[in-house]
Amino acid sequence: MKLLGVRLISAEMGKGEILLALKPEHTNTWDVAHGGVLLTLMDVAMAVAARSSDPGDRSVVTVEMKNNFMQAANGILRVKADTVRRTATMAFCEAKLYNDQGEICCMATGTFQFLKRLATKDANGERVINEDSRQQK
Repeated sequence: MKLLGVRLISAEMGKGEILLALKPEHTNTWDVAHGGVLLTLMDVAMAVAARSSDPGDRSVVTVEMKNNFMQAANGILRVKADTVRRTATMAFCEAKLYNDQGEICCMATGTFQFLKRLATKDANGERVINEDSRQQK
């Protein structure tokens, strides 16, 4: 997310909030936010919310996502996401994306599956595969 310039605002108790100051490289031919950028922001915010609801600090993967584009988005974009329901293996989330005037531009719902982390980094920054995680169903 660093590459896009996404800033994490908060991640706690099943909620997540991120921010993106839109740049020209994030826009389409009409000089508004590209739909793919908006979907990425919604996906990331919901994943942040889902992960913050898990006491086991597991990763999540997106299983399903639905969205509604309501109006073009420009300026500083803020996404607020909530975990609506969490089970032992899944999180069901919703997110809303706002422009810098506080107007809602996009809404999404998503389903996320919790997974044990497969790789970590050692003290030197090298990826280390966690062999125990490979045994997970």
